[in-house]
Amino acid sequence: MPAPPDKHHLVEIDTSAPVWDRFFTVAPLVLIGTTDPDGATDLAPKHMVTPMGWQNYFGFVCSPHHSTCSNIERTGEFTVSYPKPSQVLYSSLAASPRLEGHKPILEYFTTFPAQQINAAFIDEAYLYFECRHFKSVDGFGENCLITGEIVAAYADVDFIRHRDIDDQETIHDSPLFAYLAPGRFAAIERSNAFPFPADMKK
Repeated sequence: MPAPPDKHHLVEIDTSAPVWDRFFTVAPLVLIGTTDPDGATDLAPKHMVTPMGWQNYFGFVCSPHHSTCSNIERTGEFTVSYPKPSQVLYSSLAASPRLEGHKPILEYFTTFPAQQINAAFIDEAYLYFECRHFKSVDGFGENCLITGEIVAAYADVDFIRHRDIDDQETIHDSPLFAYLAPGRFAAIERSNAFPFPADMKK
């Protein structure tokens, strides 16, 4: 198929296979915390995550074959920890395979319990959500979308926006962790105000 007129710098990507490994996209990276049937903590890194609208709803993509999914279906709750750039190694190790039903690597993580639900957070992250399971939607190929209502939220004081501090200064002093799918990451230290139209509304 030829490129559109005057768009010869474009190349068509074959959609008979997943397209996501052909280019980079920017995403958050979080650790989803759930509780295994024996009471053990499970933490799993996810980057296909997003707010679900302007209210306090959060969603992420998961495989129904993962313990994260089955734990949430069973308990009806989960936590979300947003790690700092300095925690990239821990975020990676949380994806380690299970051995005899457990992830031994998680024994080396420092965690603390959520307040309103029975699950844990990773220590020293910058943003935390406690979520009640809202609904799951199947049918995205082999994956599903899991959504939850945020019932409690906490943040490192250095990452909170303040009226008397410029947003760029906040981001410079407290960089954000970005996952550059597939397989890279970055610390975001610089930003610019987005040029919204004056009459734009949510």
